[in-house]
Amino acid sequence: MIKAGEPAPNFVAPAYYKERFTHIDLSKYRGKWVVVFFYGGDYTFV
Repeated sequence: MIKAGEPAPNFVAPAYYKERFTHIDLSKYRGKWVVVFFYGGDYTFV
């Protein structure tokens, strides 16, 4: 189980950045502070 204050597990996820689709790999940011934000698109059936 993940707990507050512990490092997040590594993951790779698709992302839209600077007008193109790419993949984000959390391991590239090891040792840095990051904010991961997920927003389901407007009017989706999620």
